[in-house]
Amino acid sequence: MVGVFRRSLSFPNKHPNRPPMSHHIRSISLPCRSHPLVSQIKDEISDLKTWSTKPDNRTSSWLCDGLSRLKDVHDSLHEILHLPQTQDSLRNQHEWVETLLEDFLRFVDVFGIFQTSVMTLKEVQFAAKVAIRKKDDAKIASYLKSRKRLAKEMLKLVSAIRCIGQYQVPPSMLASVVDSELAGVVTDAVRVTMLVTVALFNGISTAFGPQKSSWMGLRLSKKANRVKFEEGIQEFQQVGVDSLWGFRKKGDEQVKVVLMRMQNLEDCICEIELASEKVFRSLITTRVSLLNTLTQ
Repeated sequence: MVGVFRRSLSFPNKHPNRPPMSHHIRSISLPCRSHPLVSQIKDEISDLKTWSTKPDNRTSSWLCDGLSRLKDVHDSLHEILHLPQTQDSLRNQHEWVETLLEDFLRFVDVFGIFQTSVMTLKEVQFAAKVAIRKKDDAKIASYLKSRKRLAKEMLKLVSAIRCIGQYQVPPSMLASVVDSELAGVVTDAVRVTMLVTVALFNGISTAFGPQKSSWMGLRLSKKANRVKFEEGIQEFQQVGVDSLWGFRKKGDEQVKVVLMRMQNLEDCICEIELASEKVFRSLITTRVSLLNTLTQ
């Protein structure tokens, strides 16, 4: 009986120097794309920084535009804070979030006080127009004192927010690209909020207060005084102290010009009040969103 043998065929190796191929699955790491909301808020923050570099156009319209842009920033930040990945990142950053909550509380407080101050200003503004028509110098003098008090109040509000943002981002927030980007936009949002807030308060204080005073409480040189005066809101400066004295000696045409400027100022005050109120509400919303990252 002949046995049956199975032959194994051996094919020659075409690449004798190549090591045997090892079969394993490679991990491909792709760059993480920014969320569209993050890209959006970066653009809004950049536009707001550009807005602040226009010192020769400090009108009420310029200021309201800045307030409107600031509201957009906080609306975007509010949406970012509701993203699941954002909440996951901030949930482990209690100390930093608590600091941010304190900062936003200060912003909310000063804007709330500002709203009350603006309402008072509107009342004295209306009374001043009546006094100008009657050429009542005593009541006009009272109006000027009210403006000085408002200027001092604005300086106090600026002082109240000088400590905001005096902290470093936790190193753990810089460990990943996503967390680092989140920390960056939150920090920048705080900075531009400070920028617009100071422009608002300082603009009114400079226009209504003594030119020699400074929001930093420091003595300034003549050059610094000139720069500071340019920071005042133009429509507020157009109704200067000199134009509000001696109405008994002024003619009807002069009184008419002053009344036109006072009406223009009143319109500007109303526009600023409306724009600042929207920022005030958006600040509250942002703070609530931050608080929810710790409680949810």
